[in-house]
Amino acid sequence: MKLATWNINSIRAREARLAAWLDRERPDVLCLQETKTEDAGFPTETLKRAGYDVALWGQKSYNGVAICVRPPLAIENVARGLGDDGEKNDEARLIAATVGGIRVVCVYVPNGQDLESDKFPYKLAWYGRLRALLERSAKADQPVIVCGDFNVTADDRDVCAPDKWRGQIHCSDPERKALADLVGWGFVDLFRKFHPDGGVYSWWDYRGVAFFKNQGLRIDHILATAPVAARCTACRIDRDARKGQDASDHAPVIAEIS
Repeated sequence: MKLATWNINSIRAREARLAAWLDRERPDVLCLQETKTEDAGFPTETLKRAGYDVALWGQKSYNGVAICVRPPLAIENVARGLGDDGEKNDEARLIAATVGGIRVVCVYVPNGQDLESDKFPYKLAWYGRLRALLERSAKADQPVIVCGDFNVTADDRDVCAPDKWRGQIHCSDPERKALADLVGWGFVDLFRKFHPDGGVYSWWDYRGVAFFKNQGLRIDHILATAPVAARCTACRIDRDARKGQDASDHAPVIAEIS
């Protein structure tokens, strides 16, 4: 199974780029975040022409998540949301499905804005709610993947300029602890498994020439339980997908699972 996750940053704005990327990469499973459209506006026909079935949860202008699967794999047991009573304005941030015997959870974690914002504690609480969902619905010895835009760097290896970013959003100690607590449920960071030295990023600011100077952060992750991690043979970030006009500010992360 070739599984990818990508914050597409508006699927309608990137529809042609996505179709070309799918034709080139042909992942078996693609998890998308920030689709930024209601379900009726999602380009389902484009995905069908590319050979994919889709489960989605959309929202007008913001958020939005989807799982796209290439037959003969099937999308089964779809669930949307964190399954508790803490949803904020019904934000479309999580969709899960069973694909090829693996429970795949696609997430778009709240950004948090900055450490002084009221959105920051909401972000930290969201991480706790995600872990609670896993504790209710899965076990660490089962095949589970949680992937998507986590809006947090795991440590300074994921930061282009650690001194500049230290204590800032995406790099603060409370956020990193929240991510570590999630990983501690029973996950392996698949990209880090194959790239222990860091210096490879998945997001670059649109402003300035951040991408060309490789001034980025690694905030998009594929986390897998031990039964899946043992089968993972490679994990990479497709930096080329960030190149060119009208690209998303994120690059896809791709894992190969035997």
